[in-house]
Amino acid sequence: MSTNKKTIIMFSDDFDRAMASLIIANGAAAMGDEVTIFFTFWGLEILRKAKKVQTKGKSLLQKMFGMMMHKGTRKLGLSKMNFGGIGVRLMKVCMKKTGAMSLEELLTSAQEQGVKLVACTLTMDILGFRKEELLDGVEFMGVAGYLAVADEANVNLFI
Repeated sequence: MSTNKKTIIMFSDDFDRAMASLIIANGAAAMGDEVTIFFTFWGLEILRKAKKVQTKGKSLLQKMFGMMMHKGTRKLGLSKMNFGGIGVRLMKVCMKKTGAMSLEELLTSAQEQGVKLVACTLTMDILGFRKEELLDGVEFMGVAGYLAVADEANVNLFI
């Protein structure tokens, strides 16, 4: 086990949970740690491109999932006190006043610092997501691959 490897399982599509995972990832990367974030199920929405990407070969149910789920970071809600989307806007105002980085800036910073953003291939298969629908630079692996990375880390978080 290494003391300079961290993993995060990002299971949620909540704005505040995404913020927390990316703040932790950026902090660990800034300290020189190797960081992997494994995006699965609803967390995979964070990695989706904001604009619709035409794809082929999806089932009707997979197409429906694609339409109902968020594309990227701009439409995420809060886990508590969302108030129909107003909660996120209020949170963003508070963040701006305090000089905190936006969710989009944190995601970009994480990529620039070498944080590995990994999409769960099983979730992609189930929900019908294609590689071209996700952000550039995203890596892909299954559960066994993630577990191999997690086995080498000294911190594993589930958010």
